[in-house]
Amino acid sequence: MKVLIVVTHLLGTGHLSRALNLARAFVADGHDAVVLSGGRPAPHLSTDDVPLIQLPPVASDGVEFKKLLTDQNRVADGAYLEARRAMAVKTVNEMQPDVVITELYPFGRRSLAKEFVALLEAVHALETRPVVLSSVRDILEPPSKVSKAGDTRDLLKQFYDGVLVHSDEELTTFDVSWPVTNDVRAMLHYTGYVAPAAPVAVENGPGVGEVIVSTGGGSIGEELYKCAIAAAKRSPLRWRLLVGGADKDARVSELQAIANDPTIIIEPVSPDFRQMLLNAEATVSMCGYNTALDVLQTGVPTVFVPFSDAGEVEQTLRARALARQPGIEVLSSVDLTPDNLLSELKRVLANGRQPPTDMRMDGAAGSVRIAQQLLAEKRG
Repeated sequence: MKVLIVVTHLLGTGHLSRALNLARAFVADGHDAVVLSGGRPAPHLSTDDVPLIQLPPVASDGVEFKKLLTDQNRVADGAYLEARRAMAVKTVNEMQPDVVITELYPFGRRSLAKEFVALLEAVHALETRPVVLSSVRDILEPPSKVSKAGDTRDLLKQFYDGVLVHSDEELTTFDVSWPVTNDVRAMLHYTGYVAPAAPVAVENGPGVGEVIVSTGGGSIGEELYKCAIAAAKRSPLRWRLLVGGADKDARVSELQAIANDPTIIIEPVSPDFRQMLLNAEATVSMCGYNTALDVLQTGVPTVFVPFSDAGEVEQTLRARALARQPGIEVLSSVDLTPDNLLSELKRVLANGRQPPTDMRMDGAAGSVRIAQQLLAEKRG
């Protein structure tokens, strides 16, 4: 089975990380899987074990997802976007996949709609039509207009065979964040959470005795980092700030100058982040999908400060759902002060480390099984 997974991350790198985990599951099951990536390269994510085709990359201008920038921070013009579309269509025609998975689209990435539609039309024009699936995380940013939900439904009915919902239905159902009509509900397949294997404890590993502060792989979270620095100066614990984004080196230097304290470790985000969480006293982070799963798998005491710029509510909804678990507290960005952060940190530390979650974390393997079943039904 040949599988093409199409993803473009615009701000953080969580979308690409999830797509790579899906691809690894297909490869592990003996299939040929390729990731077609349209976001900027993410060196901290390993791609050695998964074939990746890189489109001319784009990124969002901050949280302005409608404004796309090239890797040179220039506005992506028509010619640049057309080159992406042509490469995407060429990939489909050359690969002749059996399964095509579009990550987030058509529930998001509307700024790249022409590109995705061109790819989907090329898929439908193949002599043997593949199974076409949308891949979505547990909670989405709710549509700002009723018409957007209707447009998404129309695209699903026109091009797709199903929707892979990467969550545990016992904790979060898709209609928490997206209006679901009965015909769309029939297309939903809950896979479980898409997570890598849980990290294994290593003696004297990184992060022992520390408070780990992170905001994911994007250039966000400045206020959280500054608040964490102020809190760290009044805390008996050692603090480590992990900084992401294409400009991470400059951001690290700026935060180090603000801290002016060598006992506060400030460094770029690292591939051993999950190992750090396994060893840490606690973590303070935003509540993106992958970070939330890392917290659940390691049981680390956690204070979530959900990303809420530009009115986004996805992370807030996820954090509130997870806060039902012991050892997790939520602090809104409007309430973010050093005092409040230290208070919530004290609360989660009192609960101690939790046992690993018993929620479904096999969503990548579950996605493989669902894709195989749908392909078998289609091919008869």
